[in-house]
Amino acid sequence: MFLDRFYSIQDGRVYISAPQASQFAKEVAGDFNPIHDPDARRFCVPGDLLFAVVVSRFGLSRHMTFQFRALLGNGVPLEFRENGEESIQVCDQNDKVYLEVTRSGDITRDEKVIEEFTRCYVAASGKNFPHTLIPLMESKGVMFNPDRPMVMYESMSLTLDNLDASSPELELHKAELEDSGKRGNVTLEYRLNSNGQAVGEVSKRLVLGGLRPYCPDAMAGVIEEFYRLKARGSRYGVDTVEP
Repeated sequence: MFLDRFYSIQDGRVYISAPQASQFAKEVAGDFNPIHDPDARRFCVPGDLLFAVVVSRFGLSRHMTFQFRALLGNGVPLEFRENGEESIQVCDQNDKVYLEVTRSGDITRDEKVIEEFTRCYVAASGKNFPHTLIPLMESKGVMFNPDRPMVMYESMSLTLDNLDASSPELELHKAELEDSGKRGNVTLEYRLNSNGQAVGEVSKRLVLGGLRPYCPDAMAGVIEEFYRLKARGSRYGVDTVEP
């Protein structure tokens, strides 16, 4: 599988190092959030990498929901526990849960199908900032703290009409931001298309922290830093996902 270089297995446990997580974020997702840099003080593994590892190990089901419970740091030994046929938990040796998955319906373990769907989803997810979140925040007149941006991955769900769709593509058709004081709840809804036909739906929920009135100049600085980091990644040989 294409994910093999983004994690390792020792004594039956999965380990994701900071360099592996950072490489996945930049190369596969086009995500240059500094929180995924190996030397970041608040480093965390991208939630999309945990999602990708789960479907590569356990297959892609027609109905799946992923609930992210905690941020994952560098090199934590992970156990992937199946609780019956409908539940998977990703936790550490102290039973701290980082991700809970529920699933139902038919399952495919076809590596090509899983890789195509994973790349499709992660590439779309990597465009959340700035392409989706900036116009959404601007329309609501709010933004996250530009000095300490916090965009948390809360959950993701998918419903697939079939499990053999070729060349899938995600099309964003609805984006909402609910302002709850200092916290913003973002819902993104996508259609999954294959050869011009709708073959499923994907929904994603994000949490924005430290909301405040929107300031174009401050947000322009955040965007400039994003593209600076993206250009630096390209200079170091990282393939980026273009908008």
